[in-house]
Amino acid sequence: MTNIIVGLDIGTSFVRIVIGEVNTDGTILIVGIAKVPSSGIRAGKIINIEATMDCIKKVIDDVEQKAGTCVVSCVTGIGGMQIESMNTKGMVTVSNHGRNNREIAQPDVERVLEAATAVQIPMDRKMLHIIPREYIVDGTGGYKDPIHMIAFRLEAEVHIVTASRTAIQNITQCVERAGIQLDAVMLKTLACTEAVMIHDEKELGSILIDLGSGTTDVLVIINDAPIFTTSIQVGGNLVTNDISIVKGISTATAEKIKIESGCCWMPIAEDDNSEVLIPGLAGREPEQSNRVELCQIIQPRMEEIFVMVKDEIMRRTNVQSLSGSIILTGGGAQMEGAVELAETVFGTSSVRLGVPGNLAGLGDEYRLPEYATAVGLVVANKNLVSGKTKKEKKSRESDKEGRGESLWQKIKKSFF
Repeated sequence: MTNIIVGLDIGTSFVRIVIGEVNTDGTILIVGIAKVPSSGIRAGKIINIEATMDCIKKVIDDVEQKAGTCVVSCVTGIGGMQIESMNTKGMVTVSNHGRNNREIAQPDVERVLEAATAVQIPMDRKMLHIIPREYIVDGTGGYKDPIHMIAFRLEAEVHIVTASRTAIQNITQCVERAGIQLDAVMLKTLACTEAVMIHDEKELGSILIDLGSGTTDVLVIINDAPIFTTSIQVGGNLVTNDISIVKGISTATAEKIKIESGCCWMPIAEDDNSEVLIPGLAGREPEQSNRVELCQIIQPRMEEIFVMVKDEIMRRTNVQSLSGSIILTGGGAQMEGAVELAETVFGTSSVRLGVPGNLAGLGDEYRLPEYATAVGLVVANKNLVSGKTKKEKKSRESDKEGRGESLWQKIKKSFF
């Protein structure tokens, strides 16, 4: 089928996949989802090609059976410590088109973007996304579309996201050895915004926090463009390790208890202080615990993660306040009390879970924060369908002048 797009999220704990069917009117129907436990991945980084490839094969087989369709290509995400970002600025003189007509045209926009991206990056890194934040026309900023403006000088502020070349090559190798084609690699947090963030939140200024097992990825977006991207090398696995150490149980058992009974906000745990059975280890008798005791272990670690995110944003940006939302995605966001704890740490009530919008299809199975990346990859790439060559897509994009481009229209140009 030529109207199928597949989003593959290769995470530290799980590999998740979502199949979307793109209708002729541009709407998306979710026709299949699946997830399998990850192997060969540590802190979002592939450390064993064979193990990761096997996981990808398994999740593809699973979703194909559920959806009744064949997966031939996919789009996947990248995040973690493999990602870096920077903000740059470029300036050009607007071309004189005769009779003193200095009307900004598409070639002028392309030249200023080239000037803004003329920065040196290490040989082991690749520019993943080049995203215009705003254009400045004769010293006046705030323009999203400067074409047809009359000016002498055009400037552009650009957000550049780079990724490890080795990491991209490893992802490509795993996907292709699993028997499918890799169409594009996209920053995970950018994909999430397409699935869970509304336009007003992007304009007013919002923070997306993707709470993964091995890392916590962060994106700050203002005026419909990212200004800051980072990754904190701590995640839900540390919570699991804390439970394992304190209770003297295996990490697998600790993970199961965390998922089934975990809570990171004490008032919630106190309201439902149900009993939790801690299995014995090496002949030891099982231990009777409760949710309050678990919360005493979990809450400090989750609070530490949120504090680290807040400190990093304050240290690396000049943002004093945002009028949008703080949006939590990833498996860690599904823990009870995550929203309430984040509200306390950030001092705001504008915190919510990042649940993918209702795209029709499989009921509500995909409407969970853990599927935000995979769904976002489908939504962001809905015009990228199998059966159309990359050359054809380039041709379609070059025919447009780029006026009124959305955030994703700006981003996707750096893929092909």
